[in-house]
Amino acid sequence: MNANNLENRVIDFSVRIIGIYDNLNTGYAANYYGNQLIRSSGLPALNYGEARSAESHKDFVHKMGICLKELREVLIV
Repeated sequence: MNANNLENRVIDFSVRIIGIYDNLNTGYAANYYGNQLIRSSGLPALNYGEARSAESHKDFVHKMGICLKELREVLIV
């Protein structure tokens, strides 16, 4: 997998989450958790873009760790 492919996949993931949110029933809980889900699913794409321009290997690993934390927030078991 190349860098552009991974970036496209995390962007597609975020777009799919937005689609799921759009199909939720409206209500306080759906809005509250849905908004958090959208924020958490969108951040990995942005952080991955930052990681690609990291200044060092250590910086890259740190930024990818942040991406992983955000992805864990949206993990659906």
